[in-house]
Amino acid sequence: MNGSFARGRSAGFSMIEVLVSLLIIVVGVLGMVALQSKAIPYTQDSVQRNTAIMLVDDLVEIIRSAPADCTTGNSCLKAPGASFPSPASDCTPSPSALSEQIGCWASRAGTMLPGADSLLDSDSFYICKTPTPGDVSACTTSSATNADLEIQVAWKVKNAADCMTGSSLTTPGTCTYRLRTRIK
Repeated sequence: MNGSFARGRSAGFSMIEVLVSLLIIVVGVLGMVALQSKAIPYTQDSVQRNTAIMLVDDLVEIIRSAPADCTTGNSCLKAPGASFPSPASDCTPSPSALSEQIGCWASRAGTMLPGADSLLDSDSFYICKTPTPGDVSACTTSSATNADLEIQVAWKVKNAADCMTGSSLTTPGTCTYRLRTRIK
């Protein structure tokens, strides 16, 4: 009789064991949902940053392939707040004039980055020669002054927190990517 009593007690789960296992499963599922909600903004920022990197790389190659030095005179440089040159009527194949190539690039940047079309002529987009990184007040148009080229592109996000820069934004809701390189 003792053997059947012991067998009956170990035959199933108690209600408390079922509730504890359900609680553990619910906590795990809620953690996965929270992780998924954080992953979406990070993925969007990564896609937009990769697009910005590709666009800036394309612009550097356009500038490096130019036979003349990059100056404002040939519409290669763009100070903050200035306008980009007009694109060619047809950007395919690439136009021969440097100013039209830069204009085609700006047109493409305006369509590929979210909200960038309204930022193209603002302080957020620039192509400068500046001796100090990030100092656009020293933006020069002469190649004799500095050989370091700084390019910044920008795009808009819905919330300022969606910009994963880790620093404060100059314009809330606008993310930027900046590259500094030596052309020659």
